[in-house]
Amino acid sequence: MSTTKRARTSGRTLTTRKLTVTALAAALGVSTLAACGSSDDSGSGAENSKVVTLVSHDSFAASPAVLNEFTKETGYTVHVLKSGDAGAALNQEILSKGSPRGDVFFGVDDTLLSRALDNNLFTPYRAKGLDQVGSGVQLDAAKHRVTPIDSGDLCVNYDKKYFADHKIAPPRSFDDLIKPQYKNLLVTENVATSSPGLGFMLGTVAKYGNDGWQAYWKKLRANGVKVDDGWEQAYNNDFSGSAGGKKAKGDRPLVVSYASSPPAEVLYAKPQPKTAPTGVATSTCFRQIEFAGLLDGAKNEAGGKALIDFLISKKFQEDMPLNMFVDPVVKGAKEPAVFTKFGAKVTAPETVAPGTIAKNRDQWVKSWSSIVLK
Repeated sequence: MSTTKRARTSGRTLTTRKLTVTALAAALGVSTLAACGSSDDSGSGAENSKVVTLVSHDSFAASPAVLNEFTKETGYTVHVLKSGDAGAALNQEILSKGSPRGDVFFGVDDTLLSRALDNNLFTPYRAKGLDQVGSGVQLDAAKHRVTPIDSGDLCVNYDKKYFADHKIAPPRSFDDLIKPQYKNLLVTENVATSSPGLGFMLGTVAKYGNDGWQAYWKKLRANGVKVDDGWEQAYNNDFSGSAGGKKAKGDRPLVVSYASSPPAEVLYAKPQPKTAPTGVATSTCFRQIEFAGLLDGAKNEAGGKALIDFLISKKFQEDMPLNMFVDPVVKGAKEPAVFTKFGAKVTAPETVAPGTIAKNRDQWVKSWSSIVLK
């Protein structure tokens, strides 16, 4: 249920973003749907002008029928070159700048965006249909070097049964998490090794400012926050509300995860429950936006442009939620019923400008580590 894309900060690996089908399905013992036209290392656009190569993190997923529809509409076959986690994939493109391994790169989010743009990885392209994408996610609107594809919210999730059994109201905000009744209940991820952890920290930076977030973390540490290396351990082992956590006898009823976690818990449960076993503290959320860009030097530029157009088509956007557990960015794209019924709607997420993240990220990580891990 997690995508385990990875970003790099100060040479350290960061496990990134959304709950994907793969990890949750593994935790529940079910199989997942293969989701790409081709995912091996053959058939690149350089070899065949009717092939367009999408370079991505390992968590890219789409229904085969939807990718086949792209082929029918355009004549191009999509070859997906999965390159590990997001940061590793981005690093490889930086190293091969000007001679890219594919035509389009998908998977750079707002915590990594400035790094990609500073390295001039993309050829500007204004995608067809961009007028249907919300202006709030168009972080490069002036130059169109990248196109927003999806968004997701990192939030504290809670185990409904635990709080009902203990007759305690679940926390709703960052301020709640440092109250005595929530002592020793929260597990989060290491900011230096996990992008959900990084996103949660960035949420506190946005909430309390550059002068206040460190004091907040000192209080959170004093209140017994537990830190795991990554999302998988935190969510599927230590969190008492997840399917994996129940099996592992997890003892933390609060975890940093995603607003899309409750629908995933419902979707892969057998039998499916009538209500989600987990909830979301919607005032603890940090929004991540994911982008695609036409790689500079792409061998199949026309195919790459067509693919980016398709990624913001309503057909692809409506296919994303149950494949990558993310939210569409295109106006009018419908989400599946399991999302609308069980998902948390975050109306006022915390955000930090990509340039601000780029300027301060390394120092913020060092400061956080000195406070929380000492």
